[in-house]
Amino acid sequence: MIMDLFRRVLGRRPRIVDQPRLRVLGLQEHGIRREQISSCALRTTDALHKAGFQAFVVGGAVRDLLIQRAPKDFDVATNATPDEVRRVIRRSRIIGRRFQIVHAMCNDEVVEVSTFRALQGGADDDQAADEHGRLIRDNVFGSQEDDARRRDFTANALFYDPRKQEVWDYFNGVADIRAKRMRMIGDPVVRYREDPVRMLRAVRFAAKLNFRIDEAARAPIAELADLLANVPSARLFDEVLKLLLSGHSADCLRQLRAEGLHHGLLPLIDVVLDEPVGAKFVNLALASTDLRVAQDKPVSPAFLFATLLWQQVRVSAERIEAAGESPVPALFAAMDEVLDAQKEKLAIPRRYDAVMKEIWSLQSRFVQRSGQRPYRLLEHPRFRAAWDFLVLRAEAGEIDPDLARWWADFQDGDDAQREALLVQDDKPKRRRRRSIRSRRGGAGATGDGGDGADGSQQHGGYPDDGDDA
Repeated sequence: MIMDLFRRVLGRRPRIVDQPRLRVLGLQEHGIRREQISSCALRTTDALHKAGFQAFVVGGAVRDLLIQRAPKDFDVATNATPDEVRRVIRRSRIIGRRFQIVHAMCNDEVVEVSTFRALQGGADDDQAADEHGRLIRDNVFGSQEDDARRRDFTANALFYDPRKQEVWDYFNGVADIRAKRMRMIGDPVVRYREDPVRMLRAVRFAAKLNFRIDEAARAPIAELADLLANVPSARLFDEVLKLLLSGHSADCLRQLRAEGLHHGLLPLIDVVLDEPVGAKFVNLALASTDLRVAQDKPVSPAFLFATLLWQQVRVSAERIEAAGESPVPALFAAMDEVLDAQKEKLAIPRRYDAVMKEIWSLQSRFVQRSGQRPYRLLEHPRFRAAWDFLVLRAEAGEIDPDLARWWADFQDGDDAQREALLVQDDKPKRRRRRSIRSRRGGAGATGDGGDGADGSQQHGGYPDDGDDA
């Protein structure tokens, strides 16, 4: 009944107000040369052309080349079906269920080849929207013009023919790129209802490219932000991760907040960025991440989310400790509380939970600088990630910078220097009563895998997966 009402009001498919008007730009007008395209993309388009099909480099690669940026990857669109592409490209495989695409492989490079998709046409079994207007099935092949119409922004609806060195532009995307404008193809309200993630993409592209969002595309965002609640959490996480790893994460988060989109994803941004120490800590972490992305160094999502959630963990731990809990149990209770609350908004994969918790829990061990404790901490699999985290805390003014400097000297020192750096522990040692079982020679009092001499739990080893972000 709701679907029937929705279709009567909006029609079975959204109405696209832009009328395509193809312009074919030559080399002198756009300046993109065939040599700027990756060898794998050229081999793919050349093979498809030779087999009698159309084949174009599309989307972000064309946009980036127009603004003289090096594309991260090259995608190809064609009128060949996935099975036909598979027959033409020997080293390729078909992937996907909702909409099949082909991965063409050349040594270490993979080019994604998609068949032109239709804006409309086909049975309801192929195309359907939920009661909010979000497309839940969309699996119809079409023409190149259809494919251009269904793309989100004019800047992403460009086709480059490497054979003739031409850019095919249906919606004046080249002019929008030169004006540094993100303009939606069609009615923004309908397009956002089709796919609410487009609101996040608008923010990400605008921040990454230093473009402004066209006012017609920007105006409905605040009203439609709640639609993000209807998007599968896994897809939301992927989009937020792209935003954070865009190389312009700080700008993305600021614009995300300005548009009111963070409430359904990272509501803690308000708390963090309005608190001086928290704001400085997060901004330092984001700047470090952006620098690593620019230098093409690995970045750990777990480390990044650990920095974003840390202030909430710290505040929660202080509150729980003030209620009478001991420091370590309070910290672990705060970790669970914050992660559970965040998962209601943005489902951070569980595989990151253990890494984040280790980074957080190791912070308390950095203050232990006597005896064998510093040596044991150096050997911990997450030491480097926890150390980088400690440095950020020191730079933000959350802790005494001398602590971070001590650990820098301890890491770099030789045996004699490390011994000289150790802090003398003058506290009287408490005698621990041996259990009856241990006096009789039984196992368990100080067995491997239990609590260490410093009273901290010794965690199992994890492989180093680049958490030195």
